Amino acid sequence: MRRTALVVPVLCAAALAVPPLLAQAPAGPIATAVASAKRTPANVARDRYRHPAETLAFFGVKPTDTVVEIWPAGGWYTEILAPMLAERGAYYAAAPLPRGAEAIDAIKARDPAFAKIRLAAFPAAAGQPVVPAGTADKVLTFRNVHNWRFGGADKAQAAFDAMFAMLKPGGTLGIVEHRLPERRDAAAEEKSGYMKESSVIAFATKAGFRLAGRSQVNANPKDTANWPAGVWTLPPTYRLKDVDRAKYAAIGESDRMTLKFVKPR
Repeated sequence: MRRTALVVPVLCAAALAVPPLLAQAPAGPIATAVASAKRTPANVARDRYRHPAETLAFFGVKPTDTVVEIWPAGGWYTEILAPMLAERGAYYAAAPLPRGAEAIDAIKARDPAFAKIRLAAFPAAAGQPVVPAGTADKVLTFRNVHNWRFGGADKAQAAFDAMFAMLKPGGTLGIVEHRLPERRDAAAEEKSGYMKESSVIAFATKAGFRLAGRSQVNANPKDTANWPAGVWTLPPTYRLKDVDRAKYAAIGESDRMTLKFVKPR
């Protein structure tokens, strides 16, 4: 723990040396995938907060890529990525099995466009399917680092080490995560659902990644990250139910870091 505390300030300075990029409206396969009628209306309604086209363009996702999505949960990004990659690329949904497969299996059964989704265990026990080492062009995870951090710093580090192993040399790790202001006590990472950028960068750097870019496409300056029920106070969870619901609806979804890392060649 002492060693990490010493490293983080250095990483903060390194992160500041990589200027955040402004979002660019993408065209082509990504825009087509985001506009697909195969997406559920409830998921499309979140686009104004999650900016999927701009986010995937920032990560450099192409239809020919092998993409691994770590912990896709209900499949919000699965609906976009799986059809786009079906013909010339590959899409892995990597999650704890068998529980993590339930939502993905339901999506696969819904439409032939999702039939080629590949399932992998993350983390993997002996005998479970895995993403072969060194085969992925992109590994992406959306709002999951805090979940690993809840299990302890060692488990979070293990997740980053495993993602590093999946990627080809030169491959990209893309992370979107709820952002805790750097001035806040790091102890908030253990319960609030928010993470400091410097903490995420520290985990990635220790695994061997190089920070390649930062985007503010998913930033939300209205989010002060100090809510009574953590990040789940805000939409779409509304953990406080009807208490101040209009206030939290006006704030919108959380302020999020969008970070791009590269596995050195």
